Amino acid sequence: MRRGQQAGLDGVYAAIADPTRRAMLAVLASGEVKVGTLAARFPMSFNGVSKHVKVLERAGLVTRRVHGREHWLRLKRAPLREAARWLAHYQAFWDSRLDALERHLVQRTAHDQASRS
Repeated sequence: MRRGQQAGLDGVYAAIADPTRRAMLAVLASGEVKVGTLAARFPMSFNGVSKHVKVLERAGLVTRRVHGREHWLRLKRAPLREAARWLAHYQAFWDSRLDALERHLVQRTAHDQASRS
């Protein structure tokens, strides 16, 4: 993986580490939303919501469209897909390791039970 891709993934994972930002992404998954509408859904100040939105924008997860005085936000799915692909690679690795561990423990338990008999 190239260095730039890793920095992008770091930003994505840092952004989605926060439960409020994950909730914001869930709202945006259903379509474009005005910042004010998004802010009304969360029990925090408008400035607090704005700070979370800026983190999502810097991570490349959200784009902003300004129309007059209205700021519209839209989810960008590509960075999330990239993060999911990265995790899937390691999921396969760990699944095989955990399967091997399970086989070992089953064999060990069977051996220990046979030794006690």
